[in-house]
Amino acid sequence: MEKKIIGICVDYTFDGKGIVKKDNKVVFVDGVVKNEKVEVEIVYESKNQTLGKLIRIIDPSPFRVKPFCPLAKNCGGCSFQHLSYEKQLEFKTDHVKDCLNKFAELDIKVNDCLGMANPFCYRNKSQVPFSMNKQRISYGFYKQDSHQIVQMDTCFIQFKEANDILKTTKNLFEKYKLKAYEEDKRKGILRHVLIKKGFATNEIMVVLVTNVLSFPKRKEIVSELIKQYPNIKTIVQNINMRDTNVILGEKEIVLYGRGYIEDVLLGVRFKISSKSFYQVNPEQTKVLYSKAIELANLSENDRVLDTYCGIGTIGLIASKKVKEVIGVEIVSDAIKDAKNNALLNNINNIHFVLDDASKFMVDLAKTSEKMDVVFLDPPRKGCDENFLNSLLKLLPNKIIYISCNPSTLARDLNILKNKYNVETVQPVDMFPHTYHVETVVSMTRLDN
Repeated sequence: MEKKIIGICVDYTFDGKGIVKKDNKVVFVDGVVKNEKVEVEIVYESKNQTLGKLIRIIDPSPFRVKPFCPLAKNCGGCSFQHLSYEKQLEFKTDHVKDCLNKFAELDIKVNDCLGMANPFCYRNKSQVPFSMNKQRISYGFYKQDSHQIVQMDTCFIQFKEANDILKTTKNLFEKYKLKAYEEDKRKGILRHVLIKKGFATNEIMVVLVTNVLSFPKRKEIVSELIKQYPNIKTIVQNINMRDTNVILGEKEIVLYGRGYIEDVLLGVRFKISSKSFYQVNPEQTKVLYSKAIELANLSENDRVLDTYCGIGTIGLIASKKVKEVIGVEIVSDAIKDAKNNALLNNINNIHFVLDDASKFMVDLAKTSEKMDVVFLDPPRKGCDENFLNSLLKLLPNKIIYISCNPSTLARDLNILKNKYNVETVQPVDMFPHTYHVETVVSMTRLDN
């Protein structure tokens, strides 16, 4: 096997790796920009793929930029730091276009990806593992494709106070001679620190995920955190004693405050608990949801179905423009949060149903009830076949599909396109400096 090659980066993979070619050889390499001439060391080779490591850049691209974070090469987070933001957005637009063409055979216009004016400090949620490193507490993010923590002091994409709170928490645990969790030994106290912020309200929640029910100096740590950071409105201890990669356990103890914070999004107030799903980029969530509601072209007599509704975000925002909204979700905690959010905002034209969305739509279709608009916001795996078949039985006038995975979006559109005309495809950059992209698609029922 040839260990090193010199080749040209001809394109990118779906997850932003450079596709470096030399003659008939193709190598996937992190940190390479399209059209660059590079030297690459081959580190893994199989029948299906060859992976390489960048050794040197022989002919750099004019769109290469200096990474803003010193951990860029090691941390598994912001994998696109070496590429200008303008070209990151172009990559995301092209990726959506390629997926629709390849998996749905849709040759349609894809609007330019909507980016941020300032693509830094945008995350309202920080979720950081803690561990021991030679008798000192270490925290940071996992190295790509590993469980090795890369120690960090500052993350440039999470909100600024999170960096300070993480450092203070580490110092407090060390001050009181308390240890972080050691995964290999399954002992120690602090496993993760989860921090959330309501950008509109400035309220902060801190969740200490521990391997124990109680620990010494707990009151002192809580007292010092709230003294140093007055915006901390609640501190929660989440107990996770299982040998698992799942971050949060089932049991929680509220150590300070109400156990939740609040935020305001597009005029609607939301309660956010430790386990609530809430979009992590509030500025771009406004862009995403505003675009979704604009494309739905809602009117005051419309009946709307919000599937995969979570804590009710889209449905509650849309409710101000329509006659009725039904939100359907299979996660009971999410439905509980959604109902509380409706009460919090005195919204009376929405009700939430704990059910499988596929089953609910089939039952709805059997009653001959009609829905004017259906919002879909599924997880990365997209919609299953049963769900799509149920949707095609219900046959709403309009479908608004919000996707976080262009491949599964395209797969699902390939089924829906037989009954629906795909009108608008709008990518939105929710996660700058990563390869991830959200897309809003509007579809109108064909008259056949």
